[in-house]
Amino acid sequence: MQGRNIIVVAVAVSFGLGAVVLGNAYFSGYEKQQEKSAEAQRLVRLVVASQDLPFGAQLGPQNVRMVNWPAQSVPTGAFTDIEQLTKTKRVALRPVVAGEPLLASKISGSDGRATLSTTVPVGKLAYAIPINDVSGVGGFVRPGDVVDVLLTRPIPGDGAGANDKMTDVVVEAVPVLGIDQVADSSQTKAAIAKSATLQVDARQAQKLALSIQLGQLSLALRNVADAQQTAMPTVLPRHLSTTNIYMPRRTGGATPPAASAMPALFRQMAQRPAPAPRRAGPTMTVVRGSNPSDYEVQHGY
Repeated sequence: MQGRNIIVVAVAVSFGLGAVVLGNAYFSGYEKQQEKSAEAQRLVRLVVASQDLPFGAQLGPQNVRMVNWPAQSVPTGAFTDIEQLTKTKRVALRPVVAGEPLLASKISGSDGRATLSTTVPVGKLAYAIPINDVSGVGGFVRPGDVVDVLLTRPIPGDGAGANDKMTDVVVEAVPVLGIDQVADSSQTKAAIAKSATLQVDARQAQKLALSIQLGQLSLALRNVADAQQTAMPTVLPRHLSTTNIYMPRRTGGATPPAASAMPALFRQMAQRPAPAPRRAGPTMTVVRGSNPSDYEVQHGY
């Protein structure tokens, strides 16, 4: 009987200890959950745009305001005081939508200049190339687009003619920073421009500088999400046709303009001497020594 009581007491003690452990675990987890919930609900005050701000818009009390923002989600470079932001002249370097936090990376410094250099990433360069209505994709290339740059130039060598040219892809998938003097990516209206400023590295800038001296540059517009770069082969005139016509170097006198426009095969056919006309009537062969001669027999009247 006494042994049975001891067993009952031991079981009761075990259940009690288990209940204590489970209770502590439950309340400990609940407390941690409450701490996380309180942390998530902890808010701070951030400066956001009260209206859409275009590139170059000056910041002031009229277009910024304070809002509550989750403390765990504060973006890097955010401002927590309007006075800190507006005590010096600052402008937007990129378009900002209403309700978006104002970040140091999207606004100018205290000098208030909306310069292009502030938007160029570290390690990159801004390089301008000449374009026109055709080489600039009809005016549809705007700041924020991504383009390839093509170079068309004469084929080097003594055997190349004036019309023998080649085209290479000089740089691929480079962002457009500006068109003429416009660097605002919100300006999407097509416009004919004379220059395009591209974001490139130092090596690409060297290629573009040399390409300007060698031939004609043109832009090819890409999808902004397409950053794939491939080694494209040089395109020559013979790649434009499925018929391989080869023109050897001329060694004689100048070919007449009309003949030079024809393929070499047809010019050779045209230069062959015309065959002697065949006689239509009966002929008679007269042999003088060892030299035969044919004569047409004339019908008498």
